[in-house]
Amino acid sequence: MDPTDPYNHSPAPLFKWDPRSPPLPPPLHPSAPRDLADVFNGYGIRYLTVIHIGELGFTPSTLLGMRDEELDDMMTTLSHLFRWELLVGERYGIKAAVRAERRRLDPASFDDGRRRFSDVPLDAISQEGLSEERVQHESGGEVITDKGKRSVTCKKKSNKKDKFKKKKKAATEVAGEGGQETDSDSESDGSGVGYGTERQREHPFIVTEPGEVARAKKNGLDYLFHLYEQCRGFLVQVQAMAKEQGDKCPTKVTNQVFRYAKKVGASYINKPKMRHYVHCYALHCLDEETSNALRREYKQRGENVGAWRLACYQPIVVISAQHNWDVDAVFNAHPRLSIWYVPTKLRQLCHLARNHASLNVVGSSTSVSSMF
Repeated sequence: MDPTDPYNHSPAPLFKWDPRSPPLPPPLHPSAPRDLADVFNGYGIRYLTVIHIGELGFTPSTLLGMRDEELDDMMTTLSHLFRWELLVGERYGIKAAVRAERRRLDPASFDDGRRRFSDVPLDAISQEGLSEERVQHESGGEVITDKGKRSVTCKKKSNKKDKFKKKKKAATEVAGEGGQETDSDSESDGSGVGYGTERQREHPFIVTEPGEVARAKKNGLDYLFHLYEQCRGFLVQVQAMAKEQGDKCPTKVTNQVFRYAKKVGASYINKPKMRHYVHCYALHCLDEETSNALRREYKQRGENVGAWRLACYQPIVVISAQHNWDVDAVFNAHPRLSIWYVPTKLRQLCHLARNHASLNVVGSSTSVSSMF
């Protein structure tokens, strides 16, 4: 063995192989959530808005576990309870800050901003959609693979949209409201789609006496009537903008007004809610004494706002009887009611009352003539 050979195996090698690897660094634990001020810093959210969110009991950990719909409900509750108008940028800033905090705490679960999925196979499959895994033709029973899945799904969505448009068009033709807008939420008492069925609606208000401040999480009737005054102000703003731009100027509260209210941050003003209680506001404008007496009566009886809402129909029918049952003329003659469409149910009740009154007159005249 050549001693000058560098690859000879000497009994005492210069370098000794150490099979032990260096210790692994401790696992990186995500840092704890910061306070609300740090989470929302740099997103255009006012300090008082952050204070109000904290007063409602929300913490950063709570906000991180909420969905976008739950964040919208939180912001709506904040606006109602504190009478605090959130800016449009604040609403988007809150959601953006929550998403950024999620990425900071758990960056590995986000891939290019996509929604993270669970590692559990069954949960991942449920999120992907089990019904779309194997699609068969109606005629031949052929199985469509992943290549044809997208086209079939698009066809299903388009068919659903076409059916919805046909139903909406048929409801419009049956209503026969002329130039008025159709409103499924105001056609029946808390109804949804209609067709003889009623959807249960959770009333966001409680019956309160005039000047009484509501308790708990719901608002009083004074606040409800204040929303209609706000809608009137939004209509004036929309009319001014339409005149400046040379567009058609709306004369009533239409979808354009509700879209403008949502755009400026008043998302708590929406079409279903405002159309649902418009006859209650009409009674408040036409006969405030009767409206206040009705509110006191139902408050003492402990009735909910749904029963009070139904009771507001009859006084307006009595008022329309003094104007030859023309409830449209009653609305148009009042400056604060002329901007609102007459609810279809109120018009139907006036029509039934007029027919009933005419039958009574005919019956009484027949009985008098039979006496002679």
